[in-house]
Amino acid sequence: MILKMLSLINYKNFESINFEFDDKINCFVGDNGVGKTNILDAIYHLSFGKSYFNPITRQNIKHDADFFVVEGIYEKANREEKVLVSAKRNQKKVIKRNAKAYETFSEHIGFLPLVIISPADRDLITDGSDTRRKFIDGVISQSDRSYLTTLLKYSKVVSQRNSLLKYFAANNTFDSITLDIYNQQLHELGTFVYQKRATFLEIFIPIFIERYAAISSGEEKVSLSYQSKLSENDLLILLEQNLAKDRILQYTSVGIHKDDLSFEINEYPIKKFGSQGQQKSFLIALKLAQFDFIKKQSKVHPLLLLDDIFDKLDEKRVEHIIKLVGDQNFGQLFISDTHADRTENVVKKISQSYKIIRLT
Repeated sequence: MILKMLSLINYKNFESINFEFDDKINCFVGDNGVGKTNILDAIYHLSFGKSYFNPITRQNIKHDADFFVVEGIYEKANREEKVLVSAKRNQKKVIKRNAKAYETFSEHIGFLPLVIISPADRDLITDGSDTRRKFIDGVISQSDRSYLTTLLKYSKVVSQRNSLLKYFAANNTFDSITLDIYNQQLHELGTFVYQKRATFLEIFIPIFIERYAAISSGEEKVSLSYQSKLSENDLLILLEQNLAKDRILQYTSVGIHKDDLSFEINEYPIKKFGSQGQQKSFLIALKLAQFDFIKKQSKVHPLLLLDDIFDKLDEKRVEHIIKLVGDQNFGQLFISDTHADRTENVVKKISQSYKIIRLT
């Protein structure tokens, strides 16, 4: 899959701009604040129907404008595909494929597989479990439509159960029959999601460890583990065991919406004991493993976006990463950097065609 052309109108800092891309490597270079990351975000927007950096739609519209349009022309499976995302202030966003609008955005997820590596990924280490769950869910959803559908249904039932718990507290009442219906639904949907996550991580973790070893020359030992109460007990039993607690808290305190990933380096939490370079290497290995998994599942080379890849990494690790992504196992790359000479010196070492796009 190749992104041939990109057009932006009133997107973030761009009023109107068009790009034509090389089939292999495209480098956006320029000073901070010229919009390099915004272009990568526009490409992400076309794959996921939302911004990677700011999910609030109106804040992606250029100041003093009333709308934005992002359009991409792709080559996929030997045919041209046009994808357009547009939004007007105070109106619902629209995603179109070949001029036909999607009824639901979830139908589009996975059609244009993409992986982004950005300094913002550090949230995976520093933030709460919700961020790490979103990472797992995002990887699986790109190649498994049933997973995303089930996850959305599960989230809706959790909200309904939480509303019921609040109703019980506000009205000093209790209805076990209605609660049991929600519990059964959560059990069925949640068990499906748990099993999908567990199966995914069995495949994903060895790939991740191998990718980290390649980046770090095998100098550090890293681990990744899945933490879920469902590994200890059936969700239906867990919900019953935590009912008294849930009634006090007025929300559902157990389930797959509380799962987490544990990140460790040399058997210690990387959040506390990993250097900035080690943390960034860990995150890059996660994303490259994500790329490998999606490519295997979808039989398509995802687009790979490298935002500010050189930040906080020593030259040795950068060389390893560029060699990794420069081989034939990767498809089209998009790189942003503030130093044009540094970027060109690195990509010249890869036996692939490239294009340097200078922004001012």
